[in-house]
Amino acid sequence: MISLDDAVTARLETHGERFEVLVDPDAALAMKRGEFEGELEDVIAARDVFENASRGDRPAEEDLEEVFGTTDPMEIIPEVIERGEIQITAEQREEMQEQKRRSLVNTITRNAINPQMDDAPHPPERIENALEEAGFTVDPMEPADSQVDDALEALRPVIPIRFEEVTVAVQLPADHAGSGQAQIREFGELEREEWQADGSWVGVLTFPAGMQNEFYDRVNEVSSGEAETRIVKDKDDLNTR
Repeated sequence: MISLDDAVTARLETHGERFEVLVDPDAALAMKRGEFEGELEDVIAARDVFENASRGDRPAEEDLEEVFGTTDPMEIIPEVIERGEIQITAEQREEMQEQKRRSLVNTITRNAINPQMDDAPHPPERIENALEEAGFTVDPMEPADSQVDDALEALRPVIPIRFEEVTVAVQLPADHAGSGQAQIREFGELEREEWQADGSWVGVLTFPAGMQNEFYDRVNEVSSGEAETRIVKDKDDLNTR
């Protein structure tokens, strides 16, 4: 179950009665959309149904039976979530919006490049400023991933941007290949790898183009700056030699 501090109220008003449950706002919204695949325990802060959650008042059992055909809270809670409304305060809405904004900026930064600057990644600050200039408003009630396409549409008149992947071949010298290749191979999709006769390791990876700076930092870190890299322009030519 989630913390009470993180919970909001889902409220259903029907049959002249009010029923409330305490839930995680994102998980509850996912349930309403039919997109939640976890357990009910991951959604709720209490295994209980209230008439007024803030006061802890509970509805009469006969009212539960009349409306839901049961008094079992774990059967009633999903109905309250799916048929009711998620209640959030202005402060909670602002916090959710900020979380979604950060997630959205992170997703765009990791995947986008600047086609007018040799496909270089856009820094997060540029994405943030461009979204503000474009007047794009993040919806706190929708998943950040579902807002990416709309954000890109808003960004394109402001900055040159597109989503793209990049394929990079990297060679780690023998002294760093053992431990270094394990970290590098997890960075993206490993297209091909090969151990050389001198003990060095060569790998070809594909990953979101916006992560290039992060990738090269990782390569330099695991190799003490001794690795060699090159961009693979044609994925049909993945020869590592």
